[in-house]
Amino acid sequence: MGRKILFGTAALMTASVVCWANGSNSLAEENAQLRRRVEKLEKEVEQLKKMVTQQTEPAKAVKEEIKSTAPPKLGEGPLQKIAPEIQKVTENKKPVWSDLDIQLYGYLKLDAAYDTSRIDNGNYAKWVQSESTNDNDNQFNMTANESRLGMRINGPQEGDMNTSGRVEVDFYGGGSENKSQIMMRHAYLKIDWPQERFNIIAGQTSDVISPLYPPTLNYSVQWWAGNIGYRRPQIRLTKSWALTSDVDLTLEGALARTIGITTTPDFTPGDAGEDAGFPSVQTRASVTFPLLGYKPTTFGLSGHWASEELDLDATGKHKDFDSWSVNLDLDQPVNEWLTVKGELFTGENLSAYLGGIGQGVNPTTYKEIGSQGGWIAASLGPWGKCRFNVGSSVDDVDNSDVNTGGRTLNRTVFGNLIYSLGKNTEVGLELSHWRTEYKGTGDADSLRAQTSLIYRF
Repeated sequence: MGRKILFGTAALMTASVVCWANGSNSLAEENAQLRRRVEKLEKEVEQLKKMVTQQTEPAKAVKEEIKSTAPPKLGEGPLQKIAPEIQKVTENKKPVWSDLDIQLYGYLKLDAAYDTSRIDNGNYAKWVQSESTNDNDNQFNMTANESRLGMRINGPQEGDMNTSGRVEVDFYGGGSENKSQIMMRHAYLKIDWPQERFNIIAGQTSDVISPLYPPTLNYSVQWWAGNIGYRRPQIRLTKSWALTSDVDLTLEGALARTIGITTTPDFTPGDAGEDAGFPSVQTRASVTFPLLGYKPTTFGLSGHWASEELDLDATGKHKDFDSWSVNLDLDQPVNEWLTVKGELFTGENLSAYLGGIGQGVNPTTYKEIGSQGGWIAASLGPWGKCRFNVGSSVDDVDNSDVNTGGRTLNRTVFGNLIYSLGKNTEVGLELSHWRTEYKGTGDADSLRAQTSLIYRF
């Protein structure tokens, strides 16, 4: 094809030259030169074709040889020799993430709140500061510290045993407002025997006692205001039994790290717990049974006891204190749009469990501070994209156990609306009234308006 093109081009050029020769002798000479150049190009094309042919034929021969050669077959002996090496390479191969099932979860949350009087601590509400020094001192706060990140880790099933774990943090670990530090919330492993309905938890997680939480936008979920129970390192055993086809009994028991008091009445971890020489004990018994017919009702009875030893001076003189509580909890689904929950408690030296309005031991008399209280809340909806929650809580401290200026009552009433902007995005608005009473003067009230934007993942 190339030769035809070349000859065609040459013929066209020759015809043109002949036509021009009638008018000029110089054109004849140019025509001869062009003819010689065409002949030279033809020779070069032939040489190139020969070179390509010479290189292609050996490659085809090699390809045919490869096709005709059958792969070698290994016998049973050689396979047994190389099998351990192959297995070793496979076992030593490290995955990029993990060979376990790890699920990330959490949410991003921005809270903004306005209070008509000064709230402790501002980003979330614990109690209203005494108005003997802060009379109607309004304030505005905004934070993203409640943003939360967690991992659920599910291990492989080994016989009838399952293993799993959980790690969860938020950003309420201290630091300046725009440089908040990470705080560990949960970090535990769980060994579960589902057929036996028995499991063991080892690590840090929520207390066994008072396991429910009011549905509030407030980060502290009414701690120091009627809801007790926090998180601490523990070893927990849980066993369930089916008493009948629709009635279950569950028993839980834990040995937990005692978070000790200090000489101040506020919740500040110290070494009084470790000085006692043994852990605290927590127990709970709960029954799940049909009551209203929509979903099962769960009723629980729980309690704890701990001993603390506070060093009074450098001579080794010390004082022992008890911490104890008795608690009731109820989870009652009424119908598809209404669920009622609540808890009651009574006890002494509950600052480490976020009771007693943050007061555990009187720093003057060294007497355990007694308190009692609880909370109740109703969740309504969802209706469309909206759901509602209302509730109230109270922590009532024994007046005789605190000094003048001590907190004796902390009461709240709250209501909120949560609206779903999308599958993962919510906006919430909560109004709450807080009243904190003091021994002597300084009783304080605050109306709190809080809005939250939440993106869950």
